[in-house]
Amino acid sequence: MTVADITTAEKHERSDDRGFFRTLATVLAIVQVSGFAVQLAMGRSSFGAPLIVHLHAVAFMGWVLIFAAQPWLAKAGAMKLHRLVGRVALFWACGLLALGVLVTWTAVYTGRTPFFFQPQYFLIANSVSLLAALGVLAAAVVLRKRHDWHPRLQIGSFILLMGPSFGRLLPMPMLMPYAFEMASLAPLVFVAIAAGRDAWTQKRVHLAWVWTTGVLLATLALARLLAESPVGAALYAAAVAGTSAAGSDGMAFPPPPPMP
Repeated sequence: MTVADITTAEKHERSDDRGFFRTLATVLAIVQVSGFAVQLAMGRSSFGAPLIVHLHAVAFMGWVLIFAAQPWLAKAGAMKLHRLVGRVALFWACGLLALGVLVTWTAVYTGRTPFFFQPQYFLIANSVSLLAALGVLAAAVVLRKRHDWHPRLQIGSFILLMGPSFGRLLPMPMLMPYAFEMASLAPLVFVAIAAGRDAWTQKRVHLAWVWTTGVLLATLALARLLAESPVGAALYAAAVAGTSAAGSDGMAFPPPPPMP
């Protein structure tokens, strides 16, 4: 096989990868939006939430659009636009981090923590999960010239953010007391699909999927450890200071809402 043959084979493989990543990213985006749309259709969500919740929703759905658009641009060969959107994404991610932490803090402060989550754990786990996802995204940016790592880490980062959407699709009360963990682990089904595809086409599982899984498991373990520590108790106390929940046990589940 000549050098030209090898180069042609690599380009063909990269093209096939881009087609797969485009399809996978599209499916992930649809699933992500579906979780919130189902809740809205069932009347469990409304537009009467605080302003910060709406701002977070706009930022998050914008992130879904950015994520879904990137592999389509890459597959179409629009690399200049792909890079431009990537630069916008860096600034967008910073806003997403700030709004994500703030909306979690607001939910605990206003007593809007879902009853199947412990408020103290919810406060810690949401924030740590967001930091982990953006950490994987940062790794994807650093490795942007590695055509095997870059798209896989981008997808891995998005998968780490899919817990809230799966939490709206799964029977969360039946998963207590580990409802948060179950919703966070459910998206690993897509990691398994992508890893299986790698094993089939390339005879090996790419390490990016191993890292994604490892980061998720480490994140959940760290969040549980912090939540059950004095650090978690102090953060919860600060979050509910001045409210009717001040002095309450943050690791106790809130009462369920009254039956209609």
